[in-house]
Amino acid sequence: MALATCAAFPELDDDDQLLRTALRDADIDAECVVWDDPAVDWTRFALTVVRDTWDYVDRCGAFLDWASRVPRLCNEAPVLRWNTDKRYLDELHQRGVPIVPTTWLTPGADPQGLRIDGEVVIKPTVSAGSRNTERYGAAEHEEARRHVARLLADGRTVMVQPYIHGVEAQGETALLYINGEYSHAARKAAILVQRNVAGEALFAAESITPHIATDAERAAGDRVLGALPFDRSSLLYARVDLVPADDGTPVVLEVELTEPSLFFRCDDEAAARMAAAVGRRLLRRAPRV
Repeated sequence: MALATCAAFPELDDDDQLLRTALRDADIDAECVVWDDPAVDWTRFALTVVRDTWDYVDRCGAFLDWASRVPRLCNEAPVLRWNTDKRYLDELHQRGVPIVPTTWLTPGADPQGLRIDGEVVIKPTVSAGSRNTERYGAAEHEEARRHVARLLADGRTVMVQPYIHGVEAQGETALLYINGEYSHAARKAAILVQRNVAGEALFAAESITPHIATDAERAAGDRVLGALPFDRSSLLYARVDLVPADDGTPVVLEVELTEPSLFFRCDDEAAARMAAAVGRRLLRRAPRV
């Protein structure tokens, strides 16, 4: 099988190295392969699992075209196509899932007409790792509008959200699922603490710690997976990121089905669970004798 990654992480990042070890322990031959290497014959792999393909954001079309050509891909290409544009959040909202309130602006919109109240977060709908994402204070609304204008001028759809102050004390909660079943949780500390937090890197540095999900968080995660336009059991992996609303209720910040970090270091058995799930999928694809 193949573990699809990017040229910046040809042998995967440290966390996914745990998965590679768990696959080896399960007698599964896993090869790290850069997703946009033109020399790769993807048909020779019994399964390809998308992992650290974190450089796709600036050429999402090419990434999705690649995904459509790869046989036996996890997660599958239609899932990636739906999930790589954060406008999926509006679809989930229409299905009754509580999300961080979001205003959407498409290219051609006038950013000067954008009403902004209090602290806000500006980011493009196709983004990852906090790149092109900024937090603006109540006295920085004109600077926020200029950020919106730059993104729109680049042909990008923009989302504007209120900054959720509860994240300062509680952080974000990441719920991790394997084959549609809850696996473990992690807590991410607040990230937007300075301008250009990601810098020139593919993603901003994160502080991640293990977390025991509350009943309310587990219920919110199950609600999200039930509202997806895919059977949850068809997803090899999923991550639901939650933040606390003003009343403490968990609301959805993102749903990661493309190439999320799965925080294997936060649960000693998580990588083995993932390897077992991969093994079951490989067995289903094995020829009968």
